[in-house]
Amino acid sequence: MGIESSLRKEGIIVKEELDKIKVNTIAKNVAQRIVAAFPELNFKLGEIFIKLSQLKMYYAEVPKGFSEANYFYKNSSIYFNCEVPLEEIEKYAIHECIHYLQERKDKTGFLLRLGLCDLTQYKVHGLALNEAAVQYATAKATKEQKDNVKYYGISFDTISPTCYPLICNLIAQMAYVTGETVLFESTFNSNDNFKNEFIERTSENTFYTLEKNFDKILKLEENLLKLNNKMEISDNLNSGLNKKRQKIKNNIQNTFMESQNLIITSYFDNAFNKITNLEQVENYRRVLYNYKDLVGYVDGIDTFNEYYINTMNKLENKYNELENGISMENEVVGLPMERGSKIQIVWRTIKRFLFRSGEEYKTEMQDNANKD
Repeated sequence: MGIESSLRKEGIIVKEELDKIKVNTIAKNVAQRIVAAFPELNFKLGEIFIKLSQLKMYYAEVPKGFSEANYFYKNSSIYFNCEVPLEEIEKYAIHECIHYLQERKDKTGFLLRLGLCDLTQYKVHGLALNEAAVQYATAKATKEQKDNVKYYGISFDTISPTCYPLICNLIAQMAYVTGETVLFESTFNSNDNFKNEFIERTSENTFYTLEKNFDKILKLEENLLKLNNKMEISDNLNSGLNKKRQKIKNNIQNTFMESQNLIITSYFDNAFNKITNLEQVENYRRVLYNYKDLVGYVDGIDTFNEYYINTMNKLENKYNELENGISMENEVVGLPMERGSKIQIVWRTIKRFLFRSGEEYKTEMQDNANKD
């Protein structure tokens, strides 16, 4: 199938090719943003600019609900929605330029790999995972600020509130496990380093389940978009379509929460079993506590808090076991023993103040106000 046929199949109608000056301007600005955002990857500004300046860019009519920009690897071109003002093109170009930088082809031009997406097997693996990673990198490059949003009944913080917000949040949680550097290194250089690091810290089953769930979420959102478009052009309210719409939303919510819970339990259970000293106990407590800023919450469901409480109880026991072992050693050599542990003090404080019911908190605040 030729390029024109492929574009028509996607509903894209080319209107105008951007001239070389505009392409070079976009290439320069995007290159500067990428180099500045990822200094640990040691990109060379000149090399990135030269590569991006080779892209062809077009204005085109695109279907409703379609992305504002789309990269086609077959002819190394980016197609922008003709309704996007020229001054805003750069914002949408970054995502597509990253796709261009990450692609790996064979000598015949056949696409083998696209970042975290592997196309060499019978079935494509990691397509949605890669989209999440690219958008997450894009948001880093544009220095987006975190925003609290609510989709499908899930409240969470994200630096990509309007583009792939759910899977961007999940990829951020995965990056918390591995560190962001290895995620971005694999995203740009198209290798398995991120995958292998994540598997080592969780499990192979966890990674592949998440990979499938990312694809599932994107597919469900695509189906929801199609259904919404269908309902818009329908003159009559259709209870059947409304039920189907709600079912898709519930499915998205469930898949997100299942994915999040899988990351949490797989990573922190595995890390807990590797604790062998008091320093590791404190590091584990800190890492688990800070994870609260990443998770998505559904009203009435306190899965993370429940896991946190249960794990902290286990961690206190672990600390006591290790402390008693050290104390016994200290007694043998005649060293003084430290009474009371830091982890116990911290945990008692957390249990008192972080996991109170709303009524308990309200009562305490009223009491304080009365004292004043």
